[in-house]
Amino acid sequence: MSREQMSGAAKPWRAVFLAGLAGGMAEVIWVASYSAVSGGDGWQVAREVSAAISLAWVGLDAAPVIGLGIHFLLSVLLAGVFMVTLWAPYLRRRGVVAVLIAGPIALAGVWAMNFLVVLPVVHPAFVRLLPYPVSLGSKILFGLAMSVALIVHEISAFPMKDRGRMACA
Repeated sequence: MSREQMSGAAKPWRAVFLAGLAGGMAEVIWVASYSAVSGGDGWQVAREVSAAISLAWVGLDAAPVIGLGIHFLLSVLLAGVFMVTLWAPYLRRRGVVAVLIAGPIALAGVWAMNFLVVLPVVHPAFVRLLPYPVSLGSKILFGLAMSVALIVHEISAFPMKDRGRMACA
């Protein structure tokens, strides 16, 4: 197998990783910004992420770091699910606009499932940490950042002479 074929096989995983990190980082920046403006404690959100997995972790000094680790792991997994279920089979060939619309809509759906169905049962305190519009905005920004990362990754895979055509598709 040639070096080009080997790197081509690894690119989807790199795209998932980068898209997940981009989406996760967008959420972290959004929550940190909201917390700074509102006088809230952004680290409490990270602590509660770790508590959603294990209540024993919430009292640990490392709970916020554990929460961030869990957050980014879930972010990469979520980007992987998006890539496998929507981006690769449908959106990839539909062009930039379709991806930029579908990513935030898909993540708004994830937010609805999490904040209206799952979290009120599993970890009600987490649902009350941020106002709904703030947590929804966080997921929409995740979807947008994830989508941009996937688009950039896709465009970078094309030879320089073809990039303009792909971006306009």
